[in-house]
Amino acid sequence: MGGQAGWGELFFSAEGRLARAPFLIAAAILTGLVALYEAGTPVTLHWLTGWFVYPAAIYCGACVLSKRLHDRGRTGWLAALVLFAIVAVWPQPLGFFDFLCSIAIVWAVVELGVMPGEQGANRFGSNPIK
Repeated sequence: MGGQAGWGELFFSAEGRLARAPFLIAAAILTGLVALYEAGTPVTLHWLTGWFVYPAAIYCGACVLSKRLHDRGRTGWLAALVLFAIVAVWPQPLGFFDFLCSIAIVWAVVELGVMPGEQGANRFGSNPIK
């Protein structure tokens, strides 16, 4: 992102790399929007509009996750694993399978939210922190 890209590229493009701070902000925005949608939408309207809202949220999440994975030198396809785990445990984990998905989420939090990106350019582009 490097401070030059806009919101559209942040949420709708999986190309390039994304530094840790913009990733955490984008993840918080997406999580907050989904939580507000679930809390503030009546059941019938939720059922009718969820067919559009959730795929859009998953797509935006995949784009943001892919860019952050690229910054760590990983393939963006791992975003599918992370999103599957999040969907499986949302809004709360219940069984053993959800426990396994929670492990994947903990890995993602450490890998993407704590660890720094690769120094210099990698196969996905230049370092977003100049």
